[in-house]
Amino acid sequence: MITGPQMRAARALLGLDQRGLAALAGVSVPTIQRMESSPGNVRGVVESLTRVVEALDRAGIELIGEQATSYASGRGVRLKAPPDDER
Repeated sequence: MITGPQMRAARALLGLDQRGLAALAGVSVPTIQRMESSPGNVRGVVESLTRVVEALDRAGIELIGEQATSYASGRGVRLKAPPDDER
């Protein structure tokens, strides 16, 4: 659904700190901190995760999954897959 690094990148694109994202999503700052510390997919209370994802969507963030095509317009970032010799 979303990874910790995606959350940090989304916040950076919006110019938000953790407190700002927590306020937009209606969750606590420690919840955001725990989610962002996840190395892979964020795990936790589904309701809290849903609130964060919906808040990012309302703020204009498109979450792009691995191997997914982006259909929206606008600026964004995506990590490239590492070269074959680094996998």
